[in-house]
Amino acid sequence: MSSMAAFDQFKIGLKMVDFKVQQRRYRTSEKTVVSTTYGPIKGVKRKSIYGQSYFSFERIPFAKPPVGELRYKAPQPPEVWTEVRSCTSQGPKPLQKHFVFEMTDGSEDCLYLNVYTKNLYPTKPMPVMVWIYGGGFQFGEASRECYSPDYLLREDVVVISINYRLGPLGTNDDTWKKKHIFNISLPGFLCLDDPELDVPGNAGLKDQVLALRWVKANCSRFGGDSANITIFGDSAGSASVHYMMITEQTHGLFHKAICMSGNTLSPWAVTPQRNWPYRLAVQAGYAGENNTRDVWEFLKNAKGSEIIKANGELCIDEEKKERIGFSFGPVIEPYVTSHCVVPKKPIEMMRTAWSNNIPLIIGGVSNEGLLLYSETKTNPKCLNELDDCRFVVPIELNMDRESALCREYGDQLRQCYYGDKTPSLDTLHEYLQMVSHEYFWFPIYRTVLSRLQYARSAPTYLYRFDFDSKHFNHLRILSCGKKVRGTCHGDDLSYLFYNSLARKLKNHTREYKCIERLVGLWTHFAACGNPNFDPEQEDLWQPVDPAAVEKHQLKCLNISDELKVIDVPDLKKLMVWESFFRRDELL
Repeated sequence: MSSMAAFDQFKIGLKMVDFKVQQRRYRTSEKTVVSTTYGPIKGVKRKSIYGQSYFSFERIPFAKPPVGELRYKAPQPPEVWTEVRSCTSQGPKPLQKHFVFEMTDGSEDCLYLNVYTKNLYPTKPMPVMVWIYGGGFQFGEASRECYSPDYLLREDVVVISINYRLGPLGTNDDTWKKKHIFNISLPGFLCLDDPELDVPGNAGLKDQVLALRWVKANCSRFGGDSANITIFGDSAGSASVHYMMITEQTHGLFHKAICMSGNTLSPWAVTPQRNWPYRLAVQAGYAGENNTRDVWEFLKNAKGSEIIKANGELCIDEEKKERIGFSFGPVIEPYVTSHCVVPKKPIEMMRTAWSNNIPLIIGGVSNEGLLLYSETKTNPKCLNELDDCRFVVPIELNMDRESALCREYGDQLRQCYYGDKTPSLDTLHEYLQMVSHEYFWFPIYRTVLSRLQYARSAPTYLYRFDFDSKHFNHLRILSCGKKVRGTCHGDDLSYLFYNSLARKLKNHTREYKCIERLVGLWTHFAACGNPNFDPEQEDLWQPVDPAAVEKHQLKCLNISDELKVIDVPDLKKLMVWESFFRRDELL
């Protein structure tokens, strides 16, 4: 977001201040105490933007602070306490660079979660919805500024949001700005291949596992149904949801899932292992050899702020061409431990996943690639390089980029998206569509195919969010400015959660009605496994039909000014990507 004008940053800052003032007004003086498995906590009654009362319990520890010897390591359960712990205000976000203002923000002591509930003692336990935030494993937070539960709590659900360790206790890399490549660091995803150090990676995912164990054990104390838990997330949070679905560590901890714009097959969701820790240590001032234990000692003892300030790019030019998504992100762990989350390739884990027996909603937005609009316009050289598309061929195929077959695949992609046109700013739309398919929609398509093969006993619902608003699609406005229209990656969040950029809507507006539609679908699915909430359209959205897919027909629910089942747009282009894989590689 560095390209954002200073005046726009100032306006966003004012909105954030206004939001904090507003949230203080919505806090009442009524307190209540709940006993958890670790000790008693005190919450506070709040009011939503629409006047709905609910109890808020924030900054609930689900793990020991991951500092000192626990930095980079799998989380440990918290110590028990006997005195009432105040959980009436928000906890710190994970240490990171601020999404808008680029300042260092947050704390390493961040493993807390929040519980929001309308009724502590309902006559019937309520469905539980656990939110996992996105942000490329680089930024994000479980806060009301980003994910206030006001809309969801209009229905009878318990909403829980969890923090997990992120990448950006690490490099201040501007690769994203220059090459549209995320660059992630510590402490959430540092991976070292020495088993004696017990740092095999994926600490951030393991935070999520421990949080889900806490939810399973404690949600009933807040009016929730421990036998009816749904996890949902967007972008990297959606990939996290999918990781939680396929790892044995979470077996039985939840019962339904919603993946919004991301999954474990997204090319940015698995990090190829290079010598990232050593490179990062060097950027942060390390002068020793590439010795794993020496690098570990340096990074373990370095100040978080020093690592964040480490400048320079970790990726070399060849890696940028390979479109490597992360320096430090989820990995296939190099050795198996008792806390191992990802022991092998996700595509292999999906075949026998315990979650093949649970319902899934999966999908994305219509113009995911708009996320890169502004940075592409300011760095058009990346478009010129796409005259040769062989580097867009999925890295997962492990192809020699100089091989005739790889060049052939690249030519197919170039023809598919550009035809006879030359990649340039004049073909920006074509480029953003290709990125949308590469990073999001082809992985979604593959996941649907895998579910049809290996999860036949459970329904898979496919959707496409296509609602355009001049003023309420907040991620598009942040990413593209006010003049660009369309539905950008992350725009659907504006219709699930109240946030610091939103305002109270009148109930006759298009945007308000879209909130009603999306919240209705998601909460009804959480309640009973069927998203069709409108009695007049109770059969509208059907699970994906395997017989139709075999005939190359795929339908989805298009969520816009109305709910309508349509053919998946650009299916033929997705099938071009599919053609590069053997069947045993694809599924």
